[in-house]
Amino acid sequence: MKRRHGLLRPWAHGPRTLFSIIFASALSICQPPAHAGTAPVTIGGPFTLTAPDGTTVTDETYRGKWLLVFFGYTSCPDICPATLSEIAVAIEELGPDAAKLQPIFITVDPERDTPEVMGKYTGAIDPRIVGLTGSPQQIAAVAREYGAYSARYKTGAGAEDYVVDHSTYIYIMDPQGKFVRGLDFDTPTGRIADTLRKIMEQSRE
Repeated sequence: MKRRHGLLRPWAHGPRTLFSIIFASALSICQPPAHAGTAPVTIGGPFTLTAPDGTTVTDETYRGKWLLVFFGYTSCPDICPATLSEIAVAIEELGPDAAKLQPIFITVDPERDTPEVMGKYTGAIDPRIVGLTGSPQQIAAVAREYGAYSARYKTGAGAEDYVVDHSTYIYIMDPQGKFVRGLDFDTPTGRIADTLRKIMEQSRE
């Protein structure tokens, strides 16, 4: 899978390139300190998805928690396991503050990533990370809310012979479900924890 930073493919051509530039500019405006004024572009929003135990969850399920949201898929060969492992380390580094945080891994491959598959995958990395899936329509809807990109590329003749190219952004959402800021997938682990700790402290001021 191609490495990328931010929300959309930096190597995309034509109209997508223009959209990527516009979206990236809007995103930079959208990253004020926690609890600053209303941003001109909304990132995040309502969703309905399925947890590993088969229960339905929505954005309201996680109200009161800080969220780390990451989009990917369990067949991802490199970036997804590496990013989730760094998130797991960041959870440890947060210490008691980790209780205020809920990391969420949302699949962009709902056909293969069933609730059971998601549960086993995230559980093997850190059981505190919740893997969410849903119907293709539900996944498309939440991806739109977050401005997340994904595209499927065939690698063979079989129905499951494909890889999914996707954005690699980590979204930080506050306990009210508002976007605070984002991190690139290759942000050093220590910086993830430090950023979260600082944002949490600012929210208490």
